[in-house]
Amino acid sequence: MRIHCKVVAIAVCFGVFLLLYFFWGNATDEPPLKEVAKEKHFQSFSHIEDIAPANEAKQTNEEPQKPPKLIRKEPKLSGRGGGGNVIAKTRQKSEVGRPGSKVTQAEDVMHLAVVACGNRLDETLNMVKSALLFSIKKIKFHIFAEEDLAKQFEKGFSQWPQPVSSRFHYSIYPITFSVGNADEWKKLFKPCAAQRLFLPVILKDVDSLLYVDTDVLFLRPMDDIWKFLKAFNSTQLAAMAPEHEIPKIGWYSRFARHPFYGVTGVNSGVMLMNLTRIRSTLFRNSMIASGLSWENLLHPLYQKYKNHITWGDQDLLNIIFHYNPECLYIFPCQWNYRPDHCMYGSNCKAAEEEGVSILHGNRGVYHDDKQPAFRVVYDAIREYPFEENLFQSLFYPLQTKFLDTVNTLCGRIPQVFLKQIEKTMRAVYEKKVVRRVRLPHE
Repeated sequence: MRIHCKVVAIAVCFGVFLLLYFFWGNATDEPPLKEVAKEKHFQSFSHIEDIAPANEAKQTNEEPQKPPKLIRKEPKLSGRGGGGNVIAKTRQKSEVGRPGSKVTQAEDVMHLAVVACGNRLDETLNMVKSALLFSIKKIKFHIFAEEDLAKQFEKGFSQWPQPVSSRFHYSIYPITFSVGNADEWKKLFKPCAAQRLFLPVILKDVDSLLYVDTDVLFLRPMDDIWKFLKAFNSTQLAAMAPEHEIPKIGWYSRFARHPFYGVTGVNSGVMLMNLTRIRSTLFRNSMIASGLSWENLLHPLYQKYKNHITWGDQDLLNIIFHYNPECLYIFPCQWNYRPDHCMYGSNCKAAEEEGVSILHGNRGVYHDDKQPAFRVVYDAIREYPFEENLFQSLFYPLQTKFLDTVNTLCGRIPQVFLKQIEKTMRAVYEKKVVRRVRLPHE
């Protein structure tokens, strides 16, 4: 009997101990479990809200964007260096912030400049459209244009859907030159092309900038070329692609009557610049031993070489970086892919392997039948309706039309033109699908 009583007493004590442990453990663990559930619920909605601005956050190696949003209006810019008033058109911006962090323009806005004169309105609008289709961060466009084009740009942008307009803002500037004869600069090579030389002087409040010609199309996010700024070493302040890959068929290596960069020279149709460094650097040259600032160098350099240059401002840039090679970063040819890379046989290996990142349709190939592969891409982007399915309304029509170009010089390797844009659209599509199907309780 005593043994039974002892067994019962031990069992009762053990049961009480288990009950106390159970209740004490649950009381300790419950709050963290609730917090985790709340955090997951909060994050799921943030992904749905941020589909448009952050459609490829993983590709940029950035910290994932989080929910709080700031609505801010960018101050209007004023013209500097060249005289004349700036026609500034500023759109209201929606900035995506991160909990516990400050949102700054330097972090969230990329700057892109273009110069448009004459009949370049449609080309420029198509370039802007291509940049907006795939880019992740917001973009500030600096458009330098003749006065009669300014209102046409405003009208063109006003016709775009509000979700697209909310992802960028722009300023329109008159064509101005701070030194020398304005008429002479304006007629150098192509109308207004020399304006790009004066960007560091005019855009004094901008730290870094991507300049592109009007006949450029982005086939992947602008964010990706923007990353090259972080690859600059301590002396580099600009980045361009080589003019040609093969010296024996390159223009500069065969015909130039002036100094040029490297073996084949560089092409200035796509030019990434750290404007702050450019403004603070004294450049070596063949005229003054002590070096000259960028603004003070331009006019005497032009006066010295004006009878020896063929490609205008691009030749002047080649001369500058011939004497200052340590200042230039060279990115691969896929970032400035031109007809020269395929019309004499395929000579851009990076584009063959990874596809074209930025298409540069110089030689007027978007508007004639000399290289239809370029025109097919241009027309596909121009005809794409904003906010439609990228694959159904852009890639599949492009792929179908490209079949008609496979027997041409530049169309015979379709993957050069199609590989990167397909990869980019797939990434955008997958991001949207994943975020839309994510459930709040996950």
